[in-house]
Order: sequence, then structure tokens, then C-alpha cells
Amino acid sequence: MNSNWQPYNLDREAQKLILRYKDLEGVIGQSHKMRTTVAYGLERFWGEHLRLIDKNDEKDKNKGKYWRDTWTTFAKIISKTGIKLPKEEVNNKDTENIRKIATELWNLPLEDQRICLAVLTQFCDSLVWWTQRYK
Repeated sequence: MNSNWQPYNLDREAQKLILRYKDLEGVIGQSHKMRTTVAYGLERFWGEHLRLIDKNDEKDKNKGKYWRDTWTTFAKIISKTGIKLPKEEVNNKDTENIRKIATELWNLPLEDQRICLAVLTQFCDSLVWWTQRYK
């Protein structure tokens, strides 16, 4: 058995998120958008919650919270690899912190970016799977 292999419990963590948000109208359908957004990189995935969470519509706010909680959960999962991702909450008006976090994500070593994107892809696949089961 390879001692470097880590069970990230992606499926379990995905199910927990879906169960937390499944009763809020239109929220867990964001899982499909998350899976697509992975292709655009970590910074765009991280920043998507900012676009939604500050909207006046409660439905959009809940979608933003789901994106934020997905990122926070992912950052916790990936920390098992030794990769540290930003987890602090930032609001859309805090331009300096947004710039700082985006720069941190862009400056991750290429190998760390690849690992993060691979794990995030699998995590989003689990979110989509659970979304389809509970819709």
C-alpha cells in the first residue's frame, strides 16, 4: 500500500454540502456551474461567490454562500496535501484583499495548481452527483 495516498473524503464532504443547501431554491443547481468553472482556474472559482453574495435577491445570496462554503470546504480538504489556500471571508467591496487573494492563487507553484484543479474537479463531480440524487 502506498503511504502517500490520501483519502480526501470528497464524496462525503460533497454530500454534506448538498444536504446543507438542498432545501434552498435553486442553490444546489450551482454544482453544475461549479464543475464548468473549474476549467477557468482557481481564482475564478474562488471569486464566483463575490458576484452572487452581495446581490439583493435572497436566492442569489444563498447561491453565493454555497460557492463560498464549497471553496472553504475544498481549501480544508486540499490542506491535507500541505497546500495552503486562502479561506478568509472577503466582501466584494474589499478590493485590496480580493487582489491579494487572486495574486496568491495565481502565484501558486504550477504543480500545486495542477493538484488543486485535479482535486477540485473530482470534488465538483461529487457535488454534481449528489445534486442529481437530491433534486
